[in-house]
Amino acid sequence: MSDRVNVFAGHPVERNAELRDNAEWGEAQLADERARFLLVADDGRALCTPARDGLRLLDVRERLGFAPAVVPTYLGADTGGPLCMLHLDAAAATAAAEALGAAFIDLRGAGLRFPAFDAGLFAYARAYAHWHARTRWCANCGAPLRLVALGHRALCTNPSCAIEHFPRTDPAMIVIVEYDGRCLLGRQATWSENRYSTLAGFIEPGESLEDAVRREVFEESGVRVGSCAYHSSQPWPFPASLMVGFTAEAIDPTIRLGTELCDARWFGVDELAREVREGRLVLPPRVSVSHELIADWLRRRGGIELSELQSASGA
Repeated sequence: MSDRVNVFAGHPVERNAELRDNAEWGEAQLADERARFLLVADDGRALCTPARDGLRLLDVRERLGFAPAVVPTYLGADTGGPLCMLHLDAAAATAAAEALGAAFIDLRGAGLRFPAFDAGLFAYARAYAHWHARTRWCANCGAPLRLVALGHRALCTNPSCAIEHFPRTDPAMIVIVEYDGRCLLGRQATWSENRYSTLAGFIEPGESLEDAVRREVFEESGVRVGSCAYHSSQPWPFPASLMVGFTAEAIDPTIRLGTELCDARWFGVDELAREVREGRLVLPPRVSVSHELIADWLRRRGGIELSELQSASGA
């Protein structure tokens, strides 16, 4: 199942990681007349078309007009040429949008509306914009950092330290647990009363992905998990996570809620389908890998398409 492509994943951009330290090559990419620039504002939203159906990329001339002093971050290249990110403060971003007749959109909205390429590029750029904004000082000595490698690393400016800092990614597992033809879904107290999702949690130091699945499921629901298998993964820059999806089998289905969930239930295929169709159960939207885990389970166990159920309910 590892060939599945989730929202924000499977992005066909050549990142050219082996060339980022070549200053001459980097300057040529940023000056390439084919280069396009994705604009990300301080609040994490990206510049998009007025219809909010895709990114509004700036060309070289527009980039020099609206952000001449901003050093771009090189994201990679596709068949059309280099792709870069411009991280602008709120005032500059708003001025550019007004001048171009463009709009802004957040990443969740883009994941539901944009073509796969645009959504993935936005997620990629947003992750770097967040890292740049929050990684300005050396964690070892406190000296200022300087971005290098076209924005993909940060170097401590203290010569006696000179530590390199790399972008942070926080791995998290997310899992659909099954027992006797039913799947386990839970609800947090802050969610609406009828909203349920698969269980998830961060990986702890010194812990394998599989061990994290077993620990998190037990901590949240009291259910004991035995075997588990990788399903698929998804970049999840909210702000810096990688969601690693699993399927798992319970060996003890007894639910004993922990402190993170206010409810957890076992759902059979027919029960789940009926409640979604009738609008009594709200499941995660397509943007989340949780949606894909549930959709795949319904498809395999009941030959039912989750998208059709949600369309019937108006979700």
